[in-house]
Amino acid sequence: MIAATTLDQPAFFDCDTAADKQASFERLVASYSKYLHRYAYWRCQDHSLAEDLVQETFLRAWKNLHQLEDARTAKSWLTTILRREFARLFERIRPEIDHEISPDTLTGVTDQDTSPEAFVLREALTKLPDKYREPLLLQVLGGFSMEEVAEILGVSKSAAMTRVFRARERLKTTLAPEKEAA
Repeated sequence: MIAATTLDQPAFFDCDTAADKQASFERLVASYSKYLHRYAYWRCQDHSLAEDLVQETFLRAWKNLHQLEDARTAKSWLTTILRREFARLFERIRPEIDHEISPDTLTGVTDQDTSPEAFVLREALTKLPDKYREPLLLQVLGGFSMEEVAEILGVSKSAAMTRVFRARERLKTTLAPEKEAA
C-alpha cells in the first residue's frame, strides 16, 4: 500500500494522460480506502453498506478528480464526499440502522480491538447523538484538525470544538464507574 505521504507531491494531480489520471487515482484509493471504510462503518454500523458508501465515494471522486487541486486536502475532500453519499442514501431510501453493536457485527472486522473495554466504548459511541459523534470520530479516527472538522461539517470552528467537547463529556459520564453510595 502506498503511504499517504506520497500524496503530498505537488504534481500528484497534474494528469496529462488518462494513464496518469488512473495512476493518481489508484494511489488515492490505496491511501484512503481503509480509512474511508472505517469511517463509513462508524456512520452506518453495517459493513455492506459501508462498502457501498466507499465505492460510491470513489466513483464520485473519479468523476471529479480534476476538482482536487491540492493533494494534501484529499482526505478531507473524500470524507466530505462520503458524508454527502451517506446523506443521499437517506434521501433515496430510509434503511433501518441498528445502532446496537452485537458480537456478530464485530466478526467481520479483522483489525478491530475486541476487548471488553473497546466493546463498551464502541457501544457508548453509538449512543451519542450524530451531531456529537460525527465530529468526535472525524477528529479521533480521521485525525482531522478542528478547522478541517468544521469545514467538513459546514459549521464554525467554535461549533465543531463545542460538539467535540460535549461528545467527550457525555462519554466520560457514560463510561465513568458508578460512585458507590456512602
